[in-house]
Amino acid sequence: MNPPASLYKYEAFSTQSLLNLKGQIIYFGSPLKFNDPYDCALTPNILIPTDFEIETIRQAYLKMPNIPARSRQDLEVFDPPRMRESLMRAARTGFSEMVDKFLAQRGVACFSETNDDLLMWSHYGGHYKGFCLEFNTSTEPFKKINQVKYVSMLPGISISNALLDSDFHPVQELFCTKSKAWEYEKEWRAIHGVAGTQFRYSPETLTGVYFGPDIDEQSLEILCLILAGQNESVQLWRGKRSTTEFRVLFEPFTYMSYLDAKRRGLR
Repeated sequence: MNPPASLYKYEAFSTQSLLNLKGQIIYFGSPLKFNDPYDCALTPNILIPTDFEIETIRQAYLKMPNIPARSRQDLEVFDPPRMRESLMRAARTGFSEMVDKFLAQRGVACFSETNDDLLMWSHYGGHYKGFCLEFNTSTEPFKKINQVKYVSMLPGISISNALLDSDFHPVQELFCTKSKAWEYEKEWRAIHGVAGTQFRYSPETLTGVYFGPDIDEQSLEILCLILAGQNESVQLWRGKRSTTEFRVLFEPFTYMSYLDAKRRGLR
């Protein structure tokens, strides 16, 4: 599924978020540091294969030209209980190793479809005192981004799909699946091969910056000064609390530095 035209990343106002903004960096952090104990740490729920699935796997492997002679002999005798036990044992070991390897090596960057969610501003936007970045998803690193699925039950993995479907990536499915309790985040995830990677995006990738309704003037000015020096086409939006709904509303504005205002006789 293609992502929406824009995705958003909430940021608290901090030294690190300022450095990332100045360096035009998206950081791919280790999933081991995520705050949801079920997030990126799922134990694979391997589905017990049916007799039909076992036979399908058996026939597929018998057609392989380079299968070892001993394995071919074992497969030629169709013994569903023994093969089922062997497949389940191998699957548990294999998936466990893949999960551990992913957690140890991969980096994840998280984005949202929405820029005005109250919980997101509270949890990730510095309690309304931070900012939210808007990215154009037609550029890198968004071309292979994955939409998060929200489910009530831990996902089941079919051994036959994992072994026979070249387009099926079971570990990636696990790492893009979360509890329905987090559905409000409307999350998309970009996955990098190396955790701790600082990906430098092009200036045109950043299309907008939304300021939290409680951001102080000094913090807002620091952010605007950074943007004015490198992202001249970025649209700025100032947030305010709605007086009739539980919403954050945004209005566009143009930043003018103190020196510019002074030169124009406005100060």
